[in-house]
Amino acid sequence: MQALGINEIQTAATCDDLPGLVNKQIQICKRNLEVMDSVSRGANLAIQECQAQFANRRWNCSTVDESVFGHVLDNGTREAAFVSAISSAGVAHAVTSGCSSGELEKCGCDRTVDGNSADGFVWAGCSDNVAYGVQFSQIFVDARERKARVSMGRKLMNLHNNEAGRRTIESNMRTECKCHGVSGSCEMKTCWKSMPPFRSIGLVLKEKFDGATEVRLRRIGSRRQLAPVNPDFKPHTSSDLVYLVQSPDFCEEDLKLGSLGTHGRRCNKTSKAIDGCELMCCGRGFNTHIEEVVERCSCKFHWCCYVKCRNCHRTVEVHTCK
Repeated sequence: MQALGINEIQTAATCDDLPGLVNKQIQICKRNLEVMDSVSRGANLAIQECQAQFANRRWNCSTVDESVFGHVLDNGTREAAFVSAISSAGVAHAVTSGCSSGELEKCGCDRTVDGNSADGFVWAGCSDNVAYGVQFSQIFVDARERKARVSMGRKLMNLHNNEAGRRTIESNMRTECKCHGVSGSCEMKTCWKSMPPFRSIGLVLKEKFDGATEVRLRRIGSRRQLAPVNPDFKPHTSSDLVYLVQSPDFCEEDLKLGSLGTHGRRCNKTSKAIDGCELMCCGRGFNTHIEEVVERCSCKFHWCCYVKCRNCHRTVEVHTCK
């Protein structure tokens, strides 16, 4: 899925003006114009979270040639799997938030969560209507994959990872409660279902990225399905990420692969992890230079009511890949 920019949706005169949509998505857009702002926010949420989760890796979710995620989506790699999952989850999360905030007239709070709980509290308040958000994400995001001119294996991979992103939200719903009573007592407790912050979703999907399963298309009975390349591996579940091809090393610029390379990237001289200079720079070595940074310091609270700070200058070593 090529995520949509918020300005593209807000400034488009009609749904037909939106770039990158297949006909089915345009039809959905026309029937659900009020939801498209939420879709846009979800797409941008996904981009920001992807860049946050991969900030210290060789592939840092950068855009290439002003195309969201560049050509990394052209290949069935782990990175493409993560993008599918986070994009689908972003749309579901944003649409669900729109329902709960009252922004969307077509949906509202989840009224199926009510009554008394066996744990002694009352379901009340505005439970997030995650069912609506997930359903809309499934209809809108998956429409592109079902019409895409790609191999059956890639189509099944994308649809699977889209669903994995949505399931991550559903499986991480939280119960939040509020106590009522005299002097802070908890004579009555009301609770509601709430989505986790999107950062939590990003962290879970990043773990799934690290543990993703390499698969290939196989005929099992009368159906073609994705099965692990290594038969000794436990079959993946519907909430796991899957990929078809190994990722490139992303060391050198290769726009066809969606790689910007790591030349000029900052690295951590003392780290042995992927953000360390040895791994980030792919053994090419690194340059060191001194930068002066300005920070707020010696902050004091003054009555009433403001904080006054000094600006402190210090020099730091910055290491960048050759």
